[in-house]
Amino acid sequence: MRTIAPTLLIASALLLAASAHAAPGNSGDDMDKMLTDKGFLTQIDQVRQSVTLKASELVVNAMGFLGVPYKRGGNNAETGFDCSGFVRAIYQQSVGMLLPRRAEEQAAATQRIEKNELQPGDLVFFNTLRRTFSHVGIYVGNNKFIHSPKPGAEVRVENMGISYWQTRFNGARRVTAAQPAATAPAAAQALQAVPLAVAPVASPFSAFAGDSALR
Repeated sequence: MRTIAPTLLIASALLLAASAHAAPGNSGDDMDKMLTDKGFLTQIDQVRQSVTLKASELVVNAMGFLGVPYKRGGNNAETGFDCSGFVRAIYQQSVGMLLPRRAEEQAAATQRIEKNELQPGDLVFFNTLRRTFSHVGIYVGNNKFIHSPKPGAEVRVENMGISYWQTRFNGARRVTAAQPAATAPAAAQALQAVPLAVAPVASPFSAFAGDSALR
């Protein structure tokens, strides 16, 4: 019931708005007054602000880990992070949600969205090991994402517009409160459903370890 309440709230407001427009003589001020009297505008605004604040808090929290070194299998700032360990830690600390451990499992356990729908806090996935969903980061806005890249590097912000990331982009995902944790079979099915799309050329990121050592 909690997960659908905001949707019902917004739908009710839209129906009221439509009926207000349909009634002759009703102005925009009359519609606003009606919605305000029923408390819908206030509640919708609170829902919107809550979502925005959580996304902002998550991104700000992620930025606090800039400079933390990459460590294969790493889960915390003291020892370092790998890509999925970083994402998992940020979501757990920021919104109290425990995501699956591996990048492909995180992709299988979250809601698929289009690239043009990306919002701060969403997940972005890349094929850096000739393996689908082998790398993950957190979208921060303005076509940029934050991630823990590879051995010898540190948590940093990257531009998704550069050719390396464009050619290896696998998809975007949104974490929702009702999203169940992925199982290994579910992750495997997701991998089979998505074709590989990585250019077989050497690059400065060819040493990505991603989650390859995590089992």
